[in-house]
Amino acid sequence: MGGFKFKKDHLEWEKSAILERVNEIERMFDLLIHDLTSPLSIVSTTADSLLHKSERYGALTDQQKRMMDRISRNIHKAQKLLQEMIEILRSEEGIFQKDFFSIEDTLRESLLDALEVTLPHAAEKLFQSKSYDEFQSLLHTQRIFVEMTGRYCTSPFCHDQKKIRQILRNLMSNALKYRRERIGVAISGEIDLLVSVEDDGIGIPAEEQEAIFKRFVRLNDKRNAHIQGLGLGLTGVKTLVEAMGGSITLESQEGVGSRFIVRIPPISPSP
Repeated sequence: MGGFKFKKDHLEWEKSAILERVNEIERMFDLLIHDLTSPLSIVSTTADSLLHKSERYGALTDQQKRMMDRISRNIHKAQKLLQEMIEILRSEEGIFQKDFFSIEDTLRESLLDALEVTLPHAAEKLFQSKSYDEFQSLLHTQRIFVEMTGRYCTSPFCHDQKKIRQILRNLMSNALKYRRERIGVAISGEIDLLVSVEDDGIGIPAEEQEAIFKRFVRLNDKRNAHIQGLGLGLTGVKTLVEAMGGSITLESQEGVGSRFIVRIPPISPSP
């Protein structure tokens, strides 16, 4: 009995230590968000000024312009990541901007955001497309297939557009990073908004599927070692979706691919 009590006490101590460590990481996470906002804004403004105000700061050489442009792009990526963190925190506090908006337009914007990081040349061509048919044709050349059915093809959806865009962007960015050849995006629903995003990547073993929604966790798979990321995307998606009263599920088979299915109910607009 003494041995059993020792093991139980030891497990309780380990559990307490893990929870304390998680709380410490959460506190550091919150501090980083607030402390990084101002310096990133200053660096971004300075870089943009050097790039676009040559009459005031002097002309740059072509090489200097390329370097400054690279600096500016990466600062904006960091700002976007920081803004996503802030949106996650706002959702945890129940703060939402209620509005009616087009799901089709939001999907297009989210897809362009995701492609800007993974396939910038494709994003530029898509941004310049003149019609829906041209946009779809260009997507097919990149092996990206989008299908919209249901009420929200024509009717607006009421919720926080910024958070919906963040959810879509992260799901599609994840699929683009892990696919072998193609991804599929399906939007449907008559009341709740239903989103399905699938890839034909290597899939996720059943024993690791729960871990992908944990903050700062990336699966320990040598086949994915070349894929960069902070392990925040899917955690953020799950946090946002659940704060919005919805749900997210994963269907995955190792060696076949993965599908994330999100359900988000609409909310009543502000009076």
